[in-house]
Amino acid sequence: MKRILVTGGAGFIGSHLCQRLVADGHDVICLDNYYTGSKENVWHLIGKPNFELVRHDVTQPYWAEVDEIYNLACPASPIHYQHDPIQTTKTAIFGIYHLMGLARRTHCKILHASTSEVYGDPAIHPQPETYWGNVNPIGIRSCYDEGKRCAETLAMDYHRIHGVRSKIIRIFNTYGPNMQAYDGRVVTNFVVSALKNEDITIYGDGMQTRSFQYVTDLIEGMIRVMATDDDFTGPINLGNPGEFTMLELAHLVIELTGSDSKLVFKPLPQDDPRQRKPDITLAKTKLGWEPKVSLREGLQHVIDYFRPRIR
Repeated sequence: MKRILVTGGAGFIGSHLCQRLVADGHDVICLDNYYTGSKENVWHLIGKPNFELVRHDVTQPYWAEVDEIYNLACPASPIHYQHDPIQTTKTAIFGIYHLMGLARRTHCKILHASTSEVYGDPAIHPQPETYWGNVNPIGIRSCYDEGKRCAETLAMDYHRIHGVRSKIIRIFNTYGPNMQAYDGRVVTNFVVSALKNEDITIYGDGMQTRSFQYVTDLIEGMIRVMATDDDFTGPINLGNPGEFTMLELAHLVIELTGSDSKLVFKPLPQDDPRQRKPDITLAKTKLGWEPKVSLREGLQHVIDYFRPRIR
């Protein structure tokens, strides 16, 4: 049994990670300030002897004796991270700063959840970890993109200077149960609109692409990264290399829901990437990992999750 701290543990991805770690028998501290997370996501874990829920904001120091840290604390959807961009930047940078200090003191491993957004609107396709990105440092998405890039910098500097056992993953679009219905992400936007038989909004011409990873595949990848030896820091892409246009996604959602929704088109938001697809060669060779859940199968799980929740 390990004692594991999961920051952002009541969020979408964090709650699935907590569930997996608790099921594996580890002693889990779930840390969240509920800015985008919810107690409902981990309610079924409360009362278990190896699960502890703590309200805390990672912009402030936190002290505990732990063996591993998974840092997932940061709003990840555009609606949430653009609502208070200064707080988003503080969460990304102050959060990793305080957690690196904790990891240094306890000599524990720390996995930082970065994002494919560090690649910006990529000039290389698909995106390998060696690509430095094409990011606007002063745009409306910069609080998230540049906050995550700076957090990677701190993770590596603490590793080089203080010997912190840092690991960096870059998460590509992930979906699954426990997502918020109105978080502004494309999967939830499409599924909720379809279930309500409302128009589905397509930004731009709908030919921009994304790669969609089901959450259980991501959790398996994260745990495998944490299990690597101390010499391996990453960064490493965790995503599904299957690439779909927004039009393809919308039509599949309409098919699976049996919806009467129609497509409407609006202008593309500022700095919205045109292509997104991970090169997962490193994950395959280093971790023996690749996604197992198809988009059709994963979307059906999401639709089944939201159907009783949408009125």
